[in-house]
Amino acid sequence: MSASVHAVVRARTAENIAVGDTIVRHRLASRVIHWAVAFFFFVCLLSGLPIWTPVFGWMAGLLGGLSVCRVVHPWAGLLFFASSLGMFLHWQREMRLEPKDREWLGPKVFRYMSFGEQDPEMGKYNGGQKLFFFAVSLGAVGLLASGLVLWWPTSFSQPIRVAGILLHDVTFILFAMAIVLHIYLGTAAEPGTFRSMTRGTVSAAWARLHHPRWYRDVRHADPSHS
Repeated sequence: MSASVHAVVRARTAENIAVGDTIVRHRLASRVIHWAVAFFFFVCLLSGLPIWTPVFGWMAGLLGGLSVCRVVHPWAGLLFFASSLGMFLHWQREMRLEPKDREWLGPKVFRYMSFGEQDPEMGKYNGGQKLFFFAVSLGAVGLLASGLVLWWPTSFSQPIRVAGILLHDVTFILFAMAIVLHIYLGTAAEPGTFRSMTRGTVSAAWARLHHPRWYRDVRHADPSHS
């Protein structure tokens, strides 16, 4: 069995380990949670856009019509929130913000986007990824709260209904923009990243370049590289 295949097998139950020149980044449970969140988000997207505006009415046909979308959307929203909650509970420890992560609220994020900075102390997740994680978690709460108002509008006063519509729309728009950026950074911007969420592994060169402190920690824990 080659080292790369062995790494994929190990990625079913383990992560943060080195198998030759391959690093296991995400075990199977992590990847299933990630793709569950992604799947339910896109179900919400496809079922919600035709309800939102007639411009996207053609999408309703993909799910069987507008009436089907109105049934599917709220239930998909509940499943999206449930999977997002599972993601939060699963990753909250690794996503704990460190003091230096605050720098990502300023110019550092723009230097990162322009590939103008490599931080030798970058751990498994950078500050931008951590902030995105918490933003997604907060956004999921916002979509749930506003979605419940829209699901049972007669149970709430007019001001709350208006606030619910506004919150749902704004949160969705910000969410959609963030997801596009997330997909770009995980594919074209940083080749080799996407397979960490499919096979669970990355190359040692990728880990050393993008997350050098994490790479050093993994190698340090590997007896064969001691």
